[in-house]
Amino acid sequence: MAQGEKKGFIARMLEGKERDEEYARSTLPTNRWGLFWDIFKGRFSKLVIVNLLMLIFFIPLILVIVLRYLYVEVQGARLPFSGGIGTGYGVIPGMLGLPEQLTLATDLRFVALMIVGAMIAAVGVSGGMYVIRNMVWTEGIFVANDFWRGIKINIVVVLQATVFCGVLLYLLITSINWTNWMNAVGEGNSVLNTIFIVMSYVAIAILVMMFLWMLSMGGNYKLKFFQLIKNSFLMSFGLIFQNIFFIICMAIPAIFFLLGGLGTFFMLIGVVIFILFGISYMLLVWFNYSQWAFDKFFESKREGGKVNRGIYSKVSKDGGQSKAVQEYEANLEAAMNVKSDLSARPIKPITDELKVYELPETFSRDDLKKLRESKEAIIEDTQKYAEEHKNDEKYVVYNARFEKMEEEKKAAEEEQAKGKGKKKDGKPKGDGEAAADAQNVTGKKGKGGR
Repeated sequence: MAQGEKKGFIARMLEGKERDEEYARSTLPTNRWGLFWDIFKGRFSKLVIVNLLMLIFFIPLILVIVLRYLYVEVQGARLPFSGGIGTGYGVIPGMLGLPEQLTLATDLRFVALMIVGAMIAAVGVSGGMYVIRNMVWTEGIFVANDFWRGIKINIVVVLQATVFCGVLLYLLITSINWTNWMNAVGEGNSVLNTIFIVMSYVAIAILVMMFLWMLSMGGNYKLKFFQLIKNSFLMSFGLIFQNIFFIICMAIPAIFFLLGGLGTFFMLIGVVIFILFGISYMLLVWFNYSQWAFDKFFESKREGGKVNRGIYSKVSKDGGQSKAVQEYEANLEAAMNVKSDLSARPIKPITDELKVYELPETFSRDDLKKLRESKEAIIEDTQKYAEEHKNDEKYVVYNARFEKMEEEKKAAEEEQAKGKGKKKDGKPKGDGEAAADAQNVTGKKGKGGR
């Protein structure tokens, strides 16, 4: 047995071992978790490229967030919220509710700018979600080409979802800041204000779920805007626990930013992840999960729906063939039952014995005659070869197989026609026919009697 070629360290790292189990049929993804890891490992470079393309459009939104953070830090350093009264600052009257008032004024300005930045980011998301969706469908992709194509296809849906959720988010944040200010200055009922704040945060959580469902639904189906809102609202509540779980899975890159208070190391990891594959990872998690929901609730219940794209059936424990192999063999058998003219008759192999006469640049009637004679000679030689080899065993067996199939088909059709004829002649008469026959018989008897 021939031994495999020895490979270097780099080649083994890139290509893997020969006959490695990673290439076995049993290692192909058989569920959504397996599909996620298969895409993440096998198409990681494409995820990085898509993430970098989307990151370009996220730059304005990132700048607004950074500017707001710096603005808040500067305001906190300039104003004496925690200064030692009497040791460095004089007593400043009217400090009650001032931090909440400044937060309200700051968010009124910067959250509005965030909506504008999110609209620019939506352009990149519309292209990235198209590429990620095709990855989940395990379709071939060309990252740059499909990215710009996705922008053309999804830009309207993503912008609609961004503006709708962005405006509602702006109103909710403003109402929370306003209620905090009311609590600080002692206006209104503190219990009702607190309940309102809690309900506003719940509404924000639901709004985030709706936005994600609007992205995945808009990327998969052509829905009108109000249908998109309705369906996303239903999916947000119908799969509330699954939604929360997968949103937490999506937020793993953001968790490193939250851990930044423990040290610069975690913040640095979060920045690297976000730049390399953070946005792509989030879209991959959500689109893979939402495709499971679509398969379960939509695709499996409509005629012609495509279910479990990219997922392979498990190999049965008793050694039976998988569904994919069974379908392949069924298609192969169906193709073998169609008679091929190329296999039914001898065809002479191409040789250099006879050639078509090549016309010179300037030709005459004699050249045309030679061209016609050369073609006729090739045709005669081909027919002679077919006549000599028509009784070869492989052609006789092949043609006999289809002749037998044709005879069986005709016999079955004749048998079926006879069965129909007997059924037609021997069928029981209905009540009307029986009554008519009885009347005829009675009439005949009566006529004969007269």
